Amino acid sequence: MLPDRYLAELTHSLELLEVLARQPQSTLESPVPACPGWTLNELCGHLGSIERWAAAVVRSGEQVQAAAPPKENAAAWFLDGIPQFLATMTSLNPAAPCWNFGPPPRTAGFWLRRQAHEHAIHLVDAHQASGLPDPEFAEDFLVDGIDEALAMFAPRQIRLERMADPGRAVAFRVHGGTTWIVGAGEIVASVAAVPQEMYLGLWGRSSLPDQAVIDGDTDLALRVIHGPLTP
Repeated sequence: MLPDRYLAELTHSLELLEVLARQPQSTLESPVPACPGWTLNELCGHLGSIERWAAAVVRSGEQVQAAAPPKENAAAWFLDGIPQFLATMTSLNPAAPCWNFGPPPRTAGFWLRRQAHEHAIHLVDAHQASGLPDPEFAEDFLVDGIDEALAMFAPRQIRLERMADPGRAVAFRVHGGTTWIVGAGEIVASVAAVPQEMYLGLWGRSSLPDQAVIDGDTDLALRVIHGPLTP
């Protein structure tokens, strides 16, 4: 996807998150189903912290320490930081050298992609915490997010020993589209789903085993799905 598409998706997610962050305090205290121990208010604090961190990385080109969110009024703190964060994301040069935790080349464009998907997934969280239906995303964006999860995050999770090396390979397929392979060697299982369910399922925002068609070594496929494939 081109940088302008990431920026458009990020901007749209931020617009919706702004509305949800302005809900009554009683709603902001609602739990976030996919993030045990977090309320919607604390989710907003997390986003505010991530935004300030990512913007500082982009501006300096170097790794920096993330700022901790405040213990109170985190939603307001998140809202206060949006203009500067969005200004930084809008003005960055995608080709500029910049630290990130993805594979080379390490450029600032990584952060447009990462923050677009970071905000999309947490928009889902905010909807679920608010009792709203999951938001829907464009198919090209969903496929890009699946690629980020399976081609960037999954190998990193294995390398950092956050998930066990599956030993054999599992193919993840989007109906009528792309295939990704997790693991090495013979493909002994496959997981197929529509893009929306695959995207949300890889991030634990829906139950992929319940939504996908799994063929072959089901036990291995389930172990890989539960990896965790993403942080």
